[in-house]
Amino acid sequence: MKLILFGMPGVGKGTQAKILAQKHGAVHISTGDMLRANIQNGTPLGTMAKGYMDKGELVPDNLIIAMIEEVLSSAKAKKGYVLDGFPRTVPQAESLETILWRANVPIDKAINIVVDEEEVVRRLSGRMTCPNCGAIYHKYNQPPKVENTCDSCGHVGLIQRNDDKEETVRHRLEVYHKNTEPVLQFYRNKGTIVDINGAKSVEEVTTAIEQVLQSARA
Repeated sequence: MKLILFGMPGVGKGTQAKILAQKHGAVHISTGDMLRANIQNGTPLGTMAKGYMDKGELVPDNLIIAMIEEVLSSAKAKKGYVLDGFPRTVPQAESLETILWRANVPIDKAINIVVDEEEVVRRLSGRMTCPNCGAIYHKYNQPPKVENTCDSCGHVGLIQRNDDKEETVRHRLEVYHKNTEPVLQFYRNKGTIVDINGAKSVEEVTTAIEQVLQSARA
């Protein structure tokens, strides 16, 4: 399985990528996870990326393409991969084509997970995190048992990441529409993209993606 997952922030790409990668023994390649790890470790890349991410803007291509190529060129990627959050621009998509050709690991399908934009805003702007243990909550869907208190460690004072605040979320969506929608057209022109309804349950979305992959292999 060699797959690219598309969709606005908050549609469930990461969740589906983890499920599919685990089920098929594939590599889950998340640029978001890669960048956050660099930020946490205080690397030069992380320091540069943080300034963009805090404002809800895309990290420049040259800061992440090298990371992607390193993973896709590895032996484990030849067994399968799920790209989550890349490519986000047409230049990235063009660079990815070259990387995949060099590594001889072409994609099977590109999946676009579709969710209403206002639902995306509600999902993302409700996220809260415990700064002590990292547990994640949601103001509407998964609130803590005691308001503003972590169920796991009892820490009082849940926080909201800067890139999850409503004004930043809406800016992120503006950036998405401007930069990433042309990438969808790039793959539509190649006949490799399929739209999936992301408003359904996690299980139903996974099943729909599996059906697309089965059709692609038939």
